[in-house]
Amino acid sequence: MDIHRTLDWASTRTHGVLVTLRRDGRAQSSDVVYALLDGTICISLTKSRAKTHNMRRDPRVVFHITDPGSWSYASFDAEAELSAVASAPDDAVVDDLARLYRAVTGDEHPDWDEFRAAMVAEGRLVTRIHPRSATGQIH
Repeated sequence: MDIHRTLDWASTRTHGVLVTLRRDGRAQSSDVVYALLDGTICISLTKSRAKTHNMRRDPRVVFHITDPGSWSYASFDAEAELSAVASAPDDAVVDDLARLYRAVTGDEHPDWDEFRAAMVAEGRLVTRIHPRSATGQIH
């Protein structure tokens, strides 16, 4: 499956499933919202989540997107890259989280100061999923 065509298809969606590996090798799946930014699948996560710990230990992931209405799906074998944790409302991580918010929602946040403070308080970071290959079918 052509990875560029598949990423183009993925860029028109915002919901997917992130599959990480637990310490014992079993898969853990999480429904997430995402946006494709600069050819990379980006997700906002918190530092305390199991999926975050899993990716720190082993960055190999699968990212799965489905469109039941058209019987289409794609699964990307990928590597995850985790940003630093947001530490100040005006840091680069919070800037990236704001860009991600705009891309996912297609809108501006009603209170950016509140958003920026919340990103720090929640211990948020950006996970960048770098696809290596893709499988599936797109109709």
